[in-house]
Amino acid sequence: DASNYRQPPIGVVIPRDTDDIVRTVALCRQYDAPLLPRGGGTSLAGQCCNVAVVLDCSKYLRGIVSLDPQQKRARVQPGIVLDDLRNAAERHHLTFGPDPATHDHCTLGGMLGNNSCGVHSIMAGKTSDNVESLDILTYDGLRLRVGATSDEELAQIIAAGGRRGEIYGRLKALRDKYGDLVRERFPDIPRRVSGYGLEWLLPEHGFHVARALVGTEGTCVTILEATLQLVDSPPKRTLVVLGYPDIYRACDHIPEILAHHPVGLEGFDDHLVAAMKKKHLHPADVALLPPGNGWLLVEFGAATQDEADNQARGMMDALKQAGDEPQLKLFNDPAEEGRIWAVRESALGASAAVPGEDETWPGWEDSAVPPDRMGDYLRDLAELLQRYHYTWAFYGHFGQGCLHMRANFNFGTRDGIAHFRAFLDEATDLIVRYGGSVSGEHGDGQARAALLPKMFGDELMVAFREFKAIWDPGNKMNPGKVIDAYGPDENLRLGTDYRPPQTRTHFSFFEDNGSFAQATRRCVGVGKCRREGGGTMCPSYMVTHEEEHSTRGRARLLFEMLEGDPLDEGWRSEAVREALDLCLACKGCKGDCPVNVDMATYKSEFLAHYYAGRRRPIAAYTMGLINYWAQLASRAPGLANAVTQTPLLRTLVKAVGGIAPARTIPAFAAEPFTTWFRRRTPPATGERVILWPDTFNNYFHPATAQAAVEALEAGGYRVEIPQVALCCGRPLYDWGMLDLARRQLRQILTALRPAIAAGVPVVGLEPSCVAVFRDELLNLFPHDEDAKRLSQQTFLLSEFLVNQASDYPWPHLDRKAIIHGHCHHKAVLDFDAEEEALKRLGLDCTVLDAGCCGMAGAFGFERGDKYDVSIKAGERVLLPAVRAAPPDAFIVADGFSCREQIEQTTDRRALHLAQVIALARQGAPASGPPEDACPAPRTPNHLPLALAGAGALIVGALAWWQARQR
Repeated sequence: DASNYRQPPIGVVIPRDTDDIVRTVALCRQYDAPLLPRGGGTSLAGQCCNVAVVLDCSKYLRGIVSLDPQQKRARVQPGIVLDDLRNAAERHHLTFGPDPATHDHCTLGGMLGNNSCGVHSIMAGKTSDNVESLDILTYDGLRLRVGATSDEELAQIIAAGGRRGEIYGRLKALRDKYGDLVRERFPDIPRRVSGYGLEWLLPEHGFHVARALVGTEGTCVTILEATLQLVDSPPKRTLVVLGYPDIYRACDHIPEILAHHPVGLEGFDDHLVAAMKKKHLHPADVALLPPGNGWLLVEFGAATQDEADNQARGMMDALKQAGDEPQLKLFNDPAEEGRIWAVRESALGASAAVPGEDETWPGWEDSAVPPDRMGDYLRDLAELLQRYHYTWAFYGHFGQGCLHMRANFNFGTRDGIAHFRAFLDEATDLIVRYGGSVSGEHGDGQARAALLPKMFGDELMVAFREFKAIWDPGNKMNPGKVIDAYGPDENLRLGTDYRPPQTRTHFSFFEDNGSFAQATRRCVGVGKCRREGGGTMCPSYMVTHEEEHSTRGRARLLFEMLEGDPLDEGWRSEAVREALDLCLACKGCKGDCPVNVDMATYKSEFLAHYYAGRRRPIAAYTMGLINYWAQLASRAPGLANAVTQTPLLRTLVKAVGGIAPARTIPAFAAEPFTTWFRRRTPPATGERVILWPDTFNNYFHPATAQAAVEALEAGGYRVEIPQVALCCGRPLYDWGMLDLARRQLRQILTALRPAIAAGVPVVGLEPSCVAVFRDELLNLFPHDEDAKRLSQQTFLLSEFLVNQASDYPWPHLDRKAIIHGHCHHKAVLDFDAEEEALKRLGLDCTVLDAGCCGMAGAFGFERGDKYDVSIKAGERVLLPAVRAAPPDAFIVADGFSCREQIEQTTDRRALHLAQVIALARQGAPASGPPEDACPAPRTPNHLPLALAGAGALIVGALAWWQARQR
């Protein structure tokens, strides 16, 4: 999970239906095996890892059973993602109130386990406040529905006897015995989730058994279904951001802000913003914040925008009159509000893996106090942290007194762990003095369970044990968590016995101090890669819903590979290879993951070791070495096309080459771009610029490169190309051919050295190739000054024209355009420049939030599971959007793979930015399919050549390759 703890499970069950859950529990009971029902695995307190059989309902049991807008009620399965419920409810102007920062990938089952809260719990309360009933299953096999219980019902249930009657009778006895103590010792604050919810058994709370089970963290029962209460969702929102000199003074003003009844009140400090700036995380969004060193985000909601605005302005006026006025900024544009919320929601990841700083960890990330004491609590806590020489960043749900943070706890040495344990004791004493709770929404797990006696006292701890024993007398439900739990310094993911091998790697991993082990620790388990949509990461998970196909799952497998137990095959691990096999190497995680896990690079590194001394799959040689085959084919493109395009031969080529039968092999151009370029006469004057002739636009789509030459020359530039054939080696990384990739990059540095020294810009057309110069080049040659210079002076066409060519004469084109961004473009490069370039052309642009197109280089061409994932990834957003686009709208996609996916699966053809500029310069007609004005090259059927020369071509190609190998 996302905690400090590691416990390999006995096994994992992914049930398809409720009956599978029942059978699993029965088998556990038969073999006396512990059981752990788990949600999305984002828990920070260790409650989602255990030596147990893990039930993961997030793949199949993810539906809404019913939604009744009149009764404001929804019945859901435990694996449903919160946003799926919220989106369905919003159609009726309703919502499920609690919404943690993980709302787009956390599950309701996990929220019920943790008693989650979130930004808008200020409006609707905790998860427990919004539960009507639960369908549950006990470890001993009893299925029942629980909820509020009247005195008459309680008496009837007890009188009926049986296991159900026994449970209710013992719960009543527990209530009667400890009720007064619960009223006395439970902190009366909005955010108390520590311990068990015994307060819900009190008569004044209706003996609500379901709500008492919320927050038990899987230690009592398994939840099969939940009936939840929905609340009205104000359709219009206004956000006010308050900037204060520091976070402490900001929190001092919480009571007067709450008097204006906002629906959300969040906060964060300057340490968090500084971390974001170091990581270049949300730079444009952070820039929206008003001046200050501590910020509060205050959201108002109403039926109309005017009402919401008026509420916000009323608060602003009151704050101005009260003195100590903060810097104020009002946002009522949903897009801008979303950007501000993105800053807050990325806080956990932003405060982890900060360049140049120690690793940070949870452990005291969830304390809660009365909201009106928040400022003083933070001052005292900061003083305590300083005394222990820890660094931190504060953020959280300040309107309810809940603080989140990460600190640089040292879990690698005995002294560091003892230091951490001593800090926890003092921090708990502090929270008790403030009348607070050690857990405000993340739960106790084992991170804070040992601290509960200080908070509740020994007598209530006995009550908690009795409550668990009523439901789970054999202590088989998630044992060692919450009650009689492991200590916070046990089962550590690191600990004093953490000794990963310091393996030699091809990549330098300079951002992780040269350590592949440290790179595998980047993943903090926040699980953003488990989103259903939005952004790029992680396309394979969006298709399969399998944890092993998420960025987190793969990162954790690599960590386990280095642990050596239970994975004991090292770099030869089949489990790791299998998980990485469906990674599209899209680099979406490098851009979308808040800690910038770069699974594409990790995959390349792993495959380089896995295949060392081994033969790779045939596709590695047919598609990974496409540059060599393209060079050979360019000598006789007609013959090459005859082999790849003639029906019988192309079927054979696909079968031999590992290509999916449904795919069309792209045809080679009759003349490479480089040949065309060298026989033309370039302008004699102008500033020099090198156009990079990548394999795809050189040998397959030369018209794109030709259009780029014309576009650059229109800006007064003198275009050059390298004097020798060069390749960045992009396809090689997908197969771990890193020695060859390094050689090719070294050839580039040698060939371009004079131009690099002269500062000549290099303009690329293929985003994945330009990304090599900005990413892999530096990772393979971190200390090479020429590599650094080349990285800094290489641009995509859009970047160059927008950011470097200040007086470029943009032509005008009055059309609509549907824009699809290449994954590497969005993750590594500057996609804002692409949008700006198209806007300067006069296009009315719609940028698709489509994620990965699914083709991803050779991935989508491979047969089997990869082809299936490729199509499903494309059909998620991109391909339906292209089919629905107006006939006269431009479809713009700079990536060769993206354009191939679109052309092979729709009746449209996407254009590169260079082609769009060319059409604008030529005065494209105001209507009609844009691709008609920019026709694709025709590929003749060379059947006679095919019959005569196919055999010779194949034999010659094999001989040529063998010669190169020798």
